Amino acid sequence: MEDQSVVDVGDVRLAYRTWGDAFGSPVVLLHGLGGSSASWETVGGLLGEEWRVYALDLRGHGESDWPDEYTFEQMTEDVLGFLDACELDRVGIVGHSMGGVVAYLLAEEHADRVERLVLVETPPPFPGQVVDGRPSGPVDYDENAVPEIKAQIAAPDPRWEEDLGQIVAPTLMIAGGPESGMPQDRLPDMASLIPDCRLITLGGGHQVHKRHADQVAQQISEFFTS
Repeated sequence: MEDQSVVDVGDVRLAYRTWGDAFGSPVVLLHGLGGSSASWETVGGLLGEEWRVYALDLRGHGESDWPDEYTFEQMTEDVLGFLDACELDRVGIVGHSMGGVVAYLLAEEHADRVERLVLVETPPPFPGQVVDGRPSGPVDYDENAVPEIKAQIAAPDPRWEEDLGQIVAPTLMIAGGPESGMPQDRLPDMASLIPDCRLITLGGGHQVHKRHADQVAQQISEFFTS
């Protein structure tokens, strides 16, 4: 059963959905650019059979506040504040695309808070990368976030790449294969820089977590219990 709630983190109110037993081990899901927690509905429900699942609406998306400022550093601090507000010490964290960048930055900067890390169709921190920011179907997001986020993806802070080696959480990268609009060629390079990382390709394109929700949920669950 899904529940929806809000929490104040600094000057931003974040909306989120939950699934599963309130006493289960926590898993946090972060959506991509132009998406929302709703993009995780099927995966969240499946994971909720075994875990306590939290899916956030990141700033500028869904029911969360639209503050007109959208840096990855701010979003990372938002997620850290969310963990503190919900009294979540260590979590498994799963990010898709933009949300994957937030997830690996959190793992780089706050290694003590991330138990395991899953990056779904996440653009590597190398110059010239692109990200699909206009999903099909109804959307609810601040248009101002799109150029800001895409600019940071295309010209990332060099520290993002330099600090991949600081990630201590076991990491699983899930790629969407040749159907994806996101370049796949540098994903192995990124995986090689993370000390304990495995890269798999499920196919299904950039929205693999929606097209193959059952497979993605199965891979995440097996990874978290391995």
